[in-house]
Amino acid sequence: MGRKKVEMKRIENKSSRQVTFSKRRSGLIKKAREISVLCDLQVALLVFSPHGRLYDFSAGDSVTNILKRYRNQNDANDAESSNDGLTGVSPAALLQIIQRYVVEDPADDVQLTLNDLEQLEEQIELALTQIRARKMQLMLEPLKTLQEQESKLKEENELLKQQILAAASDNNTAYGAIKGSEQDVVQAAILQLLH
Repeated sequence: MGRKKVEMKRIENKSSRQVTFSKRRSGLIKKAREISVLCDLQVALLVFSPHGRLYDFSAGDSVTNILKRYRNQNDANDAESSNDGLTGVSPAALLQIIQRYVVEDPADDVQLTLNDLEQLEEQIELALTQIRARKMQLMLEPLKTLQEQESKLKEENELLKQQILAAASDNNTAYGAIKGSEQDVVQAAILQLLH
């Protein structure tokens, strides 16, 4: 008989949540240790409990040294692509923060200080600014494409005008052979093509 599949949603019972956290934290640390040994990796694992307690694990080097390497690598990646988003907070993570602190029941184990609320407000404002900038960029891209197409069509039109004028001047002798009203018709046709 197999295990029962656990639905991936927040456990409402606080004691069950704490027991699950403790067991899964131990399992997570065990897996981190195993992958470190099996693949000869440097692994750092940081876990914060719902009450803010820090649990850390490192293999191969200290957590501090691994985090320094991470920051250096992250700084190098940020230098390569500077329009990456929310100063360390992804939109998905920001959405989780908002849902956790705002949407869920405020009396349920969440105590926000004034500083926490100010930081959350700053993150939301930054995210909103970046969303608006991205929206504007997406709206302007088709306009830019249309302007480029218009410019190309104007260039082609000018080239065609020059070709018509050149052809008309080359055929000037043939044009001179045409009499009176026929010349007016040909001239009107050429002018119509030029406009």
